[in-house]
Amino acid sequence: MSIKFFASELKVMNVLWNNGDTPAKTVAKILGESVGWKANTTYTVIKKCIDKGGIERIEPGFVCHPLIEKEEVQKAETGELLENIFDGSADRLFATLLGTKKLSGEEISRLKALVNELKED
Repeated sequence: MSIKFFASELKVMNVLWNNGDTPAKTVAKILGESVGWKANTTYTVIKKCIDKGGIERIEPGFVCHPLIEKEEVQKAETGELLENIFDGSADRLFATLLGTKKLSGEEISRLKALVNELKED
């Protein structure tokens, strides 16, 4: 992924990923209620996302359509975090993540299953 989103841009993208194609007016209303942004702030951030190639503006009605999948951004951001903060060490990343939160038995079971799927034979 060549697009790097800032935190503010991810707020806009999350609205679109959660709701699908959404009029800019509705995005502004959602972020106004959840984050306290003024409509002008939301429109400015939407424009930045459009300029980066993350959102397509569809007319009529200034409908925002995400051009990038959430999973693609998650993979890129996780890879960057892994390299920049954990020197590429996945086990240190997981140790840190697991050390910050108590996990339920169900969560532990899911993690064990995931690790078993990823194991090299």
